[in-house]
Amino acid sequence: MILKRFKENSNQKYINRILNSRISSVDNRHIESVGIVVNIEEFSDYDELKALFKSLGINENKIKIISFISNEKMEINSWDSSFYPKDIGWQGKILGPELQTFIDSEFDALISYYKNDNLNLNMITTLSKANFKIGISNTDERLNDFIIDVETGQLQLFKEELLKYLKVLNKI
Repeated sequence: MILKRFKENSNQKYINRILNSRISSVDNRHIESVGIVVNIEEFSDYDELKALFKSLGINENKIKIISFISNEKMEINSWDSSFYPKDIGWQGKILGPELQTFIDSEFDALISYYKNDNLNLNMITTLSKANFKIGISNTDERLNDFIIDVETGQLQLFKEELLKYLKVLNKI
């Protein structure tokens, strides 16, 4: 239990160091590829989430979803990929190859579709090489370039607000 707390502190310090030195470099390119980070405990409708981005004109093969599963005994087959707490080591070291591939992908947009503050999810959002980061949680405003404050169950409202602002920002 003590080691777990030390690991969490180590990872939080790592996140803070990266976020404090982060320079937002959002450019004007249109969104053609999207990475989505979700917490399986908060949202589990894979098809509806994928349909939302297909309706925005994004090809299905350019949409990648990764889900966080806190219970390592739970196995989910419908998601593109998933990760567990054990896939993140001390000081932000990524141990899972699927997770590392997701982080290294240079998406045009990263959607952090989780509301509850979670160190593991925040780590993925922080480390992602996405150009434009959009989130629904405002617990740490440094994580995302743009925040739409809705609940995870309000997918239709999220879609409407996202569409409205992406048009204003000339991203679609």
